[in-house]
Amino acid sequence: MRKSHPVRRAVLAGAATVSGIVLLLSLKPAVDPAAASAAGAAPRAPSAGQESPQGGSGALPGGTTTVTGDAAPTQYGDVQVRLTVSGGKVVKAEAVRAPKGGLSDQKTAMAVPRLNQEAVAAQSADIDAVSGATYTSGGYRTSLQSALDRMKAGPDTGAGASGGGAGAARTVTGKVAQTQYGPVQVRITVSGGKVVKAEAVRAPKGGLSDQKTAMAVPRLNQEAVAAQSADIDAVSGATYTSGGYRTSLQSALDQAGG
Repeated sequence: MRKSHPVRRAVLAGAATVSGIVLLLSLKPAVDPAAASAAGAAPRAPSAGQESPQGGSGALPGGTTTVTGDAAPTQYGDVQVRLTVSGGKVVKAEAVRAPKGGLSDQKTAMAVPRLNQEAVAAQSADIDAVSGATYTSGGYRTSLQSALDRMKAGPDTGAGASGGGAGAARTVTGKVAQTQYGPVQVRITVSGGKVVKAEAVRAPKGGLSDQKTAMAVPRLNQEAVAAQSADIDAVSGATYTSGGYRTSLQSALDQAGG
């Protein structure tokens, strides 16, 4: 066998080296990450869900603040609402927690956007439940009211109450009273040492309970203001709701010093 000539081996080795360099250059990324960074690529903004902890508030640029309500437990999971407030008005509402999993995903996707819109439009928790998502709607309203109370209260107001300084109207929410058909929770508005408004922020829902709640709660609200105490008559046909109402009302009165 003939041996390869030394010059031929040198030429072949040189050609292999050149081919390798060309291959490496062809694999180099089109954009150098370091060059992109030096060119001023902006970092990704943090998620909006990290703005405020539960029950807290946070300042945003331009005098805008966020306020997060308490988590409201429902039969299918917790609901928690966060508000963005500017100039004393709610400019955005969002559910940072809502029921998930299975059919709950569909109901949450259907209900929450509508509830968010209604909260901003109403500037209150007096919004309609979304048909087919009764529990989610109820939890949304409860957490929304908590956020609204916290927004009105400011940072120095104690838990359970909201309002301004001496002589200003303030709201006080009683403890949840459990009944055979569901929880009842009463909130009162106090001005000049008197109850000027009473309302049930939670009441039994679903089936016949909807009818009984609609019948009983308005009357109980009126009687609470008229009596200035929890010594009010039960509404016939809604004994359990009436009992829970009186219990929560008394809790609110105790907190208000009444």
